[in-house]
This record gives sequence, C-alpha cells and structure tokens, in this order.
Amino acid sequence: MSLAALPKVELHLHLEGAAPPEFIRRVAAEKRADISRAFGPDGGYAFADFARFLEVYEAATSVLTTPEDYHRLTLAVLEASAAEGVIYTEAFLSPDFCGGGDVAAWREYLAAIREAAVTARARHGIEMRGVVTCIRHFGPDTAKRAALCAAETAGDFVTGFGMGGDERRGRQGDFAYGFDMAREAGLGLTTHAGEWAGAHSVRQALDDLRVARIGHGVRAVEDPDLVARLAEGQITLEVCPGSNVALGLYASVADHPIAALRAAGVPVTVSTDDPPFFRTALTAEYAALHAAFGWEEEDFAELNRTALGAAFCDAETRARLMKRIGGAV
Repeated sequence: MSLAALPKVELHLHLEGAAPPEFIRRVAAEKRADISRAFGPDGGYAFADFARFLEVYEAATSVLTTPEDYHRLTLAVLEASAAEGVIYTEAFLSPDFCGGGDVAAWREYLAAIREAAVTARARHGIEMRGVVTCIRHFGPDTAKRAALCAAETAGDFVTGFGMGGDERRGRQGDFAYGFDMAREAGLGLTTHAGEWAGAHSVRQALDDLRVARIGHGVRAVEDPDLVARLAEGQITLEVCPGSNVALGLYASVADHPIAALRAAGVPVTVSTDDPPFFRTALTAEYAALHAAFGWEEEDFAELNRTALGAAFCDAETRARLMKRIGGAV
C-alpha cells in the first residue's frame, strides 16, 4: 500500500498555520522583523502548550502584511499539500490577519490568495476553497466583521465560514450573529469545538450555531448521547490526530478516539490542522493511523469519500473529484 500515492481530501487546514518555518523566517528577514522567539534551536516552531502555540502562531503571522505575502504563502502551502497527494483542500482564511477585518482590504488579500490557488491548480492539480474564519479570542464583535467579509465575498471560492482560536473563551452562542450572517449568504458552517472545551462545546455548536461540521470534535467521545446525536445527524468531524497528540490532548495516536467515533457511525475525516507546527503531514497522519488501528487503503478511501461528501464545494467539483478517489457521488 502506497499511502503517499493515495488521492487525499483535507478539510481542516489553517493557511498561516501551514506556513513552512523557513518561509516565515525568509519573509521576516526581508522585513527586518525579529520573531526569533517563535523558533527553537532546530529552526522549527517552538511551543510547550496550547497558549504558547497561539502566541507563536500569531508571531509568525505578524510578518505576513501584504496581499503579495499571502500569494506567496498560498503557493507554498498548496505545493506542499499537492506533494502529499492532496487533490482538494479547504483552507481557513482570517480577515483579521488579511486586512484587519476591513472588507475592501480583505478583497485585495483574497484576490491574491485566489490567484495563487488558480496557479497551483494549473501546476499541481490541487483544488482549493476558502473557509473564512473568525478568531474566538478576538471576541464576538470582531467575528461580526469577519462574517461580513465572508458574506460580501461568498461565491465559488469562498464557500464556508468557521471559527478558530482559543476554544476556552466564551460560549459558541456568543458568536451566533456572525454565523447567522454567513448562513444567510449561503456559506457552509463549521467551528472548532470538542478539543479543549470538552463535549459540551460540541453541543453548544450544534444547538447555537447549527453547523454542518465540527473542527476536531473528538471530546464528544466522552458523552455517549452526543456521539449518537452526531452519528444520527451525520455531523462530520474534521479530526486532526497529530495536532491533538502534539498539543497533549492524547498521549499517542493509539489513544486517540478517532477509531471509536468512526465505529460508532460518526463521519470522521483526517486533516493536519497546522502541519509544520506539529511536525506532521497528511501522509504521516495516514501512516500513524495505519500503525495504530490497522487501517488499509480502502479505509482511507472511505475517509476521503466522507470528506469530499462534506466539502463546501459545488456539485460539479465534488463529482469530478469523487472519480479521482474512486467513489460514487
């Protein structure tokens, strides 16, 4: 079985979080910005816990200050994803980092990102869609601005809206206004929940935000009734095992609940979250799951069919890509 050769679908990827550390160091040097605190002795991103991870993430992102920076970043990220066999990816894009939440500035950044995505598709055969993401620890008012940016640019490239950031701040329902705005614009909805805030945050996301997908969601396994609800409603989880292990949520992939959730009928998918931060890649994630649970090629094909079925893309794109992973629409 060649895991590298399998065509893959990724639904949970933060664009800035996928920035190779050498790329960020190069941009920082060009701008004479000192963010050496973000890196360890080996040159990789350095953090000891989730709070420090957020600090390092935002330090790295701070050097990305122009649409051209994001054009270059998108090309680098999509090239790396394509090398892992990814044929479709949804990247989280934050207007807070791309123009400070101003719609006009956001349009300029988005145009640069989209242009890079078109180039990557021609070069590498990878499709990208953008999921505009508000940042939870920036607060509900900032989330409203991000949602407005999403609604104003919704279409065939910006197809979703979600929320990332520190899951321990506030409640999911505090952000309902922004999610309602995005829903009215026809965007697919997802939110980070069930990672650090526990199973109750998944319930909040379902009840208060009415999302179709959950980012992470793995702590739902602690509540059997919630697991049954996810399975019955076919709520897709964007699971990132390597991220969860790297941040200490679980001791190892073998201890991770993805297999238990899948066995219970919950639609699960596999993503890398912020791959260079967590020293991972999608093929490495598959290899770890194969080693831990004995999953084979058909298991991964099923996971990718599930992911594509839950993707925030149009029917034509889904049908075309489904043929590449060997499934029916």
